[in-house]
Amino acid sequence: MNQPVQSPEIGREIIAAGYRTNLHDQGEGFPVLLIHGSGPGVSAWANWRGIIPQLAQHRRVIAPDMLGFGYSERPADAQYSQQRWVEHAIGVLDALGIAQADIVGNSFGGGLALALAIRHPERVRRLVLMGSVGVSFPITQGLETAWGYTPSLANMRRLLDLFAYDRNLVNDELAELRYQASIRPGFQESFAAMFPPPRQHGVDDLASDEAGIRALPHEALVIHGREDQIIPLEASLTLAQWLPRSQLHVFGQCGHWTQIEHAGRFARLVEDFLAEADAATQQEKCA
Repeated sequence: MNQPVQSPEIGREIIAAGYRTNLHDQGEGFPVLLIHGSGPGVSAWANWRGIIPQLAQHRRVIAPDMLGFGYSERPADAQYSQQRWVEHAIGVLDALGIAQADIVGNSFGGGLALALAIRHPERVRRLVLMGSVGVSFPITQGLETAWGYTPSLANMRRLLDLFAYDRNLVNDELAELRYQASIRPGFQESFAAMFPPPRQHGVDDLASDEAGIRALPHEALVIHGREDQIIPLEASLTLAQWLPRSQLHVFGQCGHWTQIEHAGRFARLVEDFLAEADAATQQEKCA
């Protein structure tokens, strides 16, 4: 009798901040926590599947489905906020016994990574923010469309066209896969509860205070796609100005999917940035 094939989106389950949490845990070395974005039907695996194997060659990669997303638990009260998601991320590190990690945040996940670093600076070594929220800006039509998604194959196809600059990445097969992901039991119900109208409130809730950002001591790498229709490039320009120890990399001919549209370049950029910290740590040990 054939056994059912488990979805690659399902990793292993832990209890983080009191919630059942699905995560992927690969590789060895200094840990890096990957926090995914907030598209409909998203999961850690959907966001990071092309990056995890490359980063896991030199470090321990932790990629959880954040609270209410993917195969992690949905809170009974259906209440979501920046603070609650940050507490969940810290809960993941605590459950795994990780005192400090590098944090890579994609879009929505960048806003959480930034807030986590401000509230728990000792838990973060280096910070990578990709197509990130975290500062307030007038909501784009693209983000309004993403957060206001209602399930249909046509709506998913239109949304994917907004995400990618390279339309060769967007085909009927991908649209069908993401649409099916968005209609799994409980997925759309929790997604609709996260960013209700007026959705500008969602942008503002994920933003951190300017003084808090300017006070961060961490080395930060800010990455953005020049043609991003979801999060405006100006958000990353502001972050790069406010973060005192930051560097900015803008990919031309790139939409919101930097880690997919420029996967190899993105992985090398992040790996080189994190390897600098590895080398500094090694020098301290040898001194």
